Amino acid sequence: MGTRFSITVYAPDHETARDGLEAAFARIESLDARLSDYDPHSELSRLSLAPVGEAVAVSEDLWRVLTEAERVHALSGGAFDVSVGALSRLWRSARRHGSLPDPERLERALAATGAHLLTLDPTSRAVRLHAEGMRLDLGGIAKGFALDEALAALRSRGLPRAMVDGGGDLLLGQPPPRRAAWRVAVETGAEAGSARVRLELANAAVATSGDGFRHAVIDGVRISHVIDPRTGAGLTDSPVSTVVAPSGMLADAWASALCVLGPTRGLKVLESLPDVEARLVCGKGARARSFESAGFPAAVVSSPPDGRP
Repeated sequence: MGTRFSITVYAPDHETARDGLEAAFARIESLDARLSDYDPHSELSRLSLAPVGEAVAVSEDLWRVLTEAERVHALSGGAFDVSVGALSRLWRSARRHGSLPDPERLERALAATGAHLLTLDPTSRAVRLHAEGMRLDLGGIAKGFALDEALAALRSRGLPRAMVDGGGDLLLGQPPPRRAAWRVAVETGAEAGSARVRLELANAAVATSGDGFRHAVIDGVRISHVIDPRTGAGLTDSPVSTVVAPSGMLADAWASALCVLGPTRGLKVLESLPDVEARLVCGKGARARSFESAGFPAAVVSSPPDGRP
């Protein structure tokens, strides 16, 4: 999925640990083969190349991710949209070459983007794409699903005390022995000298997104890797969002969606999701301002960037 996964687990013995870790990494690998848009042979990539309008039966894994993505799309008012694959490819190339996408190609990619062009049929568990050149990109949700499934594999083997890390997004199981929670330091993404946020969590996921982590400077403008699917543009002056949720999939998806929505609209949307909390940091350095949902964990403290988490 274009990132690195690591797992920390507490086990009674080496054999149990090895069995659990092998199962968890095997599950991640199987999901990569289904959900990655970096792999031209993945199930997702094959779906994206299906004839326009053809019903394609998909695996349960891909179906679960697509149906959750559809729900987040509706709740976010279109700020989260997995049909952005054509736009994602253009902007990846733009960041590599340091130049803005060609306007005509950008317009064609935007015409092939939109939830109205994607049909999910629950009766046959089939998917239809309704535009030429349409591509799906699960980069904002599949990684979180992989975290969930890896921890499920560990729990099924009697290893509930574990932490799964996918590119910096975390799913935390039961806490380490003799601790009440996992201690997680989250970078705000602001400039050097800013504070980190420390969370104490268990049985929860935390994901962070924004231009503090992946961005490019093109023609003097800082452009995030996060795309607004409604306009086709890479975000400029993107906030950094940190989301705490019951699952990796929810945390992953809403971290991306909130970057597009911004603090005012984003935190308003979260009021309808009592189990999802967030903190957004807007601006850099001395101008940075933070916004938090009402239920953002009370066990949050700040520490210097070079301090101990």
